[in-house]
Amino acid sequence: MFIEDFKIYSNIKIAENTFVIGVESNQKVDDLKPGQFFNIQVSENYFPLLRRPFSISDVQGNKIFFMYKIVGEGTQILSQKKIDEKINLLGPLGNSFNLQDDFENLILIGGGIGIAPFPFMIKQIPNKNYKVLFGVRTKIEAHNFGLKNVLYSSEDGTIGIKGNVIDLLDEELKNLEFEKTKIFACGPNAMFRALQKYLSDKNILCEVSMESAMACGFGICQGCPTEHKNSDSYKLICKDGPIFNIRDIVI
Repeated sequence: MFIEDFKIYSNIKIAENTFVIGVESNQKVDDLKPGQFFNIQVSENYFPLLRRPFSISDVQGNKIFFMYKIVGEGTQILSQKKIDEKINLLGPLGNSFNLQDDFENLILIGGGIGIAPFPFMIKQIPNKNYKVLFGVRTKIEAHNFGLKNVLYSSEDGTIGIKGNVIDLLDEELKNLEFEKTKIFACGPNAMFRALQKYLSDKNILCEVSMESAMACGFGICQGCPTEHKNSDSYKLICKDGPIFNIRDIVI
């Protein structure tokens, strides 16, 4: 883990209120893993006070890329950052997706900005078949940044099927063997609850990346607890996650 000022390499808009910011270190960035995140200080002053957690979206040599959506004052400030400005990164933090299981088919489920960690992830498994199921509210939120084989669902039916990603998943699984398939998902808790219920009677491996507001990002503040079925105490999303087996958590 390190804390370091990075120079901004790029900051581009890819969809409605959605951006990808690239930052550059003076040194090569090694050993980053898909699913990990950084806590980013978006301003040099004390407002906003807390850092913001962002999943690693891609890594290219000494450059790290983060996908984000404007949802508040912190991300609004980040969207206005210019090339060659500097921002401070704390990380890498958290655990990572387990890509070592014996599976042939990979389904990636992203709800909204939850799609963020998948471009980096698929680069780690170039020989696997994968499909991305991307759920948005409406067409202007959709994109395919860094991804192929993307299927969409939208709440208003303006792109893909009208419905949610669970509807898409149900269609995709009709053609796959459960034992040879693994699901990775990232998005809001409402999507996880629906996914957990849908998979409850199916023998399919599934890992989810949980989102949470965080103060420290490494367990000191105890500010991001989540109930874990196999533990007498709560787990921390920042320290013990953000990746969990969907069957182990209470959502």
